[in-house]
Amino acid sequence: MSIADVMSRVAAIENLTAQAAAPVATTTPLPQPVFASALASASAAYDAPPPSSGGSAVLAAAQSQVGVTEQPPGSNDGPQLAVYRQAVAGAQPGEPWCAYFASWAAAQAGEPLGAQGQGLGSVAEITQWASGTGRLLPASATPTPGDLILFGDSHVGVVESVNADGSLTTVEGNYANAVSRVRRSPGEATGYVAL
Repeated sequence: MSIADVMSRVAAIENLTAQAAAPVATTTPLPQPVFASALASASAAYDAPPPSSGGSAVLAAAQSQVGVTEQPPGSNDGPQLAVYRQAVAGAQPGEPWCAYFASWAAAQAGEPLGAQGQGLGSVAEITQWASGTGRLLPASATPTPGDLILFGDSHVGVVESVNADGSLTTVEGNYANAVSRVRRSPGEATGYVAL
């Protein structure tokens, strides 16, 4: 017997009990079956997937890298950038690396980007994947810390916070040749990716 069958039978018994206890000539509505409601709520909570902490773990990974720089500056390369490239199948040294960084942070959090978790090497690929998986949020959305922030097809970062004045603080790879904390206007974003 399924939980739904049990809940249905309990509700039927409670309704019969309430009807038997109620005066015949009453116009008062019958009481809501309390136990069936409690059982349904408990069952829904049990069946619901646990809340994801992926966004906060992505953010923590990104924050741990603030201050990493290209070596030499302007090269799109360096020892730590080589580590970021490992998160993206087919990544090449010397290429723009903001998407590599976002893919690395997501992989560190157990939320790898891409249909097979292969990481994504461009902002366009991230946007396409997010759209196809229902993770793409419009620019008008209020992001959550750990969401990716998109700037067209040219740049991606990680939202750190939404500030009281409406501005955003982000952690971005390949900003000024480094992993940088940046203050952004929400008008700069073209969308967000929920992780």
